[in-house]
Amino acid sequence: MLPDAKEIPSLVPQPDSVLWRYGGDARLIAAGAYAILLQVAHPIVGAGVSEHSNFRSDPWGRLLRTLDYSYTMTYGGPERAGAMGKRIRSMHQAISGTIPETGKPYHALEPEAYAWVHATLADSIVRGHAMLGRPMAAVEVEAFYADWRRSGRLIGIDEGDLPPSWAEFGEYFEGMVAERLSRTAAVDEVLEALADPARPPLRRLPEPAWRLLRVPAADNSLLITAGLLSPRLRKLFGITWTRGRAARFRLLAGASRAATPLLPGVVRNVGPSYLRWRRDSILPGQRRARSARR
Repeated sequence: MLPDAKEIPSLVPQPDSVLWRYGGDARLIAAGAYAILLQVAHPIVGAGVSEHSNFRSDPWGRLLRTLDYSYTMTYGGPERAGAMGKRIRSMHQAISGTIPETGKPYHALEPEAYAWVHATLADSIVRGHAMLGRPMAAVEVEAFYADWRRSGRLIGIDEGDLPPSWAEFGEYFEGMVAERLSRTAAVDEVLEALADPARPPLRRLPEPAWRLLRVPAADNSLLITAGLLSPRLRKLFGITWTRGRAARFRLLAGASRAATPLLPGVVRNVGPSYLRWRRDSILPGQRRARSARR
């Protein structure tokens, strides 16, 4: 159930919160494919993406929509976060079908699967910072998770659908990996998209430049994604992990962490500027309504 209008301001992160401080680091975008893989490995989420999403033809669109959601809920303020919550809930209301692997019917609002998507983003932020950015102290992780869990209420995730603390989240996460996740068709679709990436929707990136960048970009994307995955998940997804690739990942991750003090503020927290860049694409109807009221 979605919160009422009076409750929404108390669910949105404040500028002095841990979530606000850590949720917008641009380096976390590199962890986007990691989160998506975790999501689509859930049979219900995977079936929904395969049957109802245009991920195969527009993988960048999927990433942008994930960022739209995450940054709006964190940095958009009560009005935009509330509208995004309604939009996300309404969109999932219409998604249902049959899981190909089992033949069982599914609905996208099944509580476990719906909450799992939100949970994977929390894990990707904490794990992404630990490996690529600014590792959070234990007390910060608990505060971050409390903020993230609270923001889940904006899309209708009930309090009992996720563990009450980060300490319990680890057990929940490992239980999901062991008992619920599998190598769905959508997992293979994501891995194929990483290996042969489509051109990003950037007007200033000419086709000849993309042809030069495509192979190293794909290699680094796969390397980061595989490096963030646990050995158990790499095995589940059929990802080969050699000593050489492990060494390359350690060097890349170490360099990313070491660069932290040198990064400008807009890179450490790209969320607000991202929302300005995407303002015509995120909730355009809401923007028109505000203009009309003026």
